[in-house]
Amino acid sequence: MRLSEIDDHNRGDHYYLTPQDECFYLLEYTSGRDFSFSQANQIISNLKKKPSERFIKGGYHYKAQVIRQASNTLREAIHPDWLQRSTLIPVPGSKCVGHLDYDDRMEQICRGIQDGLDVRNLVTQTVSTEAAHEAGINPRPTVEELIDLYQIDETLCDPAPTDIGVFDDVLTAGTHFKAMKTVLNRRFPGVRVSGFFIARRVFPTPLE
Repeated sequence: MRLSEIDDHNRGDHYYLTPQDECFYLLEYTSGRDFSFSQANQIISNLKKKPSERFIKGGYHYKAQVIRQASNTLREAIHPDWLQRSTLIPVPGSKCVGHLDYDDRMEQICRGIQDGLDVRNLVTQTVSTEAAHEAGINPRPTVEELIDLYQIDETLCDPAPTDIGVFDDVLTAGTHFKAMKTVLNRRFPGVRVSGFFIARRVFPTPLE
C-alpha cells in the first residue's frame, strides 16, 4: 500500500485545506457507510472502538490488530530518511488523559512504525470534548475552537523539531490538521508540518 497526496483533484473534499498544506493518506473511507462497506471502513471502525467498550462489546481485539497493521504499512510507505530526521506528533484524541475513553491509538501507531523514532505528544488537548465523528447533527469544532483547546507541552520542546509529521486516522474537513499546524507553526516558526492519515473521507456515489 502506498501513500497518496492530497492535490488539486481532491483537495475540494477537505474544506480547510489549501495548496500550501502537504497531506498524505493510505485509504479512502466512505462516509455514511458502515464497517461492512469496504476494507477502509472496517479499518477505521476498528480503530475508533472506545476503550470503555473493551469489556462490553465483542471485537475489541481487532483494534490492536489494526494498530499494528497501520504501523507496518506506514513503515513501508514513508521514506526511512524522513522518518529518521523528523518528529512524529499524533493528533490528541477528544478525551484528556484520565478520562474513561482516553485513546492513544495514534501515538501507538506512530511508536509502532519503528523503534527509536522521535515520537512526541507535543500537542495536548486541555478539555475533553465530544468526538467529532459522534457529533451527529451537532456542530463539529472549528479550527479556532480547537486552537483554543490545544496546548504545547513545553517539557517536550527540546530539541526543537526540524521537520514535523502530524498523524491522524481520518482526514475529513481538515479541521484538526489545520489547528495542529497553526499551533505548531506558532511555536516552531518555519518548520515544515505535513499531515499523514490512515484514510481520507469520501462521499458515496448515487449507486453505492
